[in-house]
Amino acid sequence: MPIKIQNELPAREILENENIFVMDEFRAMHQDIRPLQVLILNIMPIKTDTELQLLRVLSNTPLHVDVTFMNVSTHISKNTPASHLNRFYCTFDDIKDRKFDGLIVTGAPVEDIPFEEVDYYEEFCRILDWAEVNVTSTLHICWAAQAGFYHYYGINKRLLPKKLFGVYEHRVSNRKIPLVRGFDDIFLAPHSRHTETPADKIHECKELTILAESKEAGVFLCMAEEGRKIFVTGHPEYDRYTLNNEYHRDLDKGLPIQIPYNYYPDDDPTQKPLLQWRSHSNDLYSNWLNYYVYQITPYDLGGESYAMWI
Repeated sequence: MPIKIQNELPAREILENENIFVMDEFRAMHQDIRPLQVLILNIMPIKTDTELQLLRVLSNTPLHVDVTFMNVSTHISKNTPASHLNRFYCTFDDIKDRKFDGLIVTGAPVEDIPFEEVDYYEEFCRILDWAEVNVTSTLHICWAAQAGFYHYYGINKRLLPKKLFGVYEHRVSNRKIPLVRGFDDIFLAPHSRHTETPADKIHECKELTILAESKEAGVFLCMAEEGRKIFVTGHPEYDRYTLNNEYHRDLDKGLPIQIPYNYYPDDDPTQKPLLQWRSHSNDLYSNWLNYYVYQITPYDLGGESYAMWI
């Protein structure tokens, strides 16, 4: 089934060339069905890359998904043109009176800054609080997961001795939960961060159910409130070359950076990176949309049934 996006979004042509079914606004208006309304708070610096990554994984489901992109208003993006944001993004003020089936909150390269010193953290917290009563299920990625642990449960992050950078093994720890349905016992996923939320603190938090973790990368996937809040500490949505681009970006800047772990064949950066996590990434997003959004959300988002559900 398709994902619905704005007619002129640059990612559309790339997705169509990859044989991914996208539906433009005109065609969607003539469909007599109720698509899932998914809001994406994109706080990554190069927003077009993240748009494409998330649209790819959301497309691998039989559900019709209507995507809305949102940006924070308390931070000026330096890596995405204002014309793109003005055309394809809304702000919290634009949508705060609406309800959504799902919300995805992306990571951000600010993990070495204390949460309260991030210029948009107050706005970020207002959005999370709003989502608790206006969104069926919220999926937090990387920094957003760390910030969610801190905001909801008071669990702070800590600095790692060196950047966690590469593709790591994870073991499923609670196979009966539908979010990991179809996962192998051990699966791979990318990470790229300087901080972590301590695994022992997550284990101690009774509100959180751990679904997958790694000896090297810590807790990867957990959830709360029967899936109304889901936390992913890595980047399963990353494309084949995302870590490669980050590696060469840091090299060009003269920053200390190691070769991404378990990523290039023979650890040789001149070779094509191995794509080893795509199937489990697709399973994760499909399971989230199916079991924690579609199967739970009311048909009438603004009607009495939604008020009864919350």
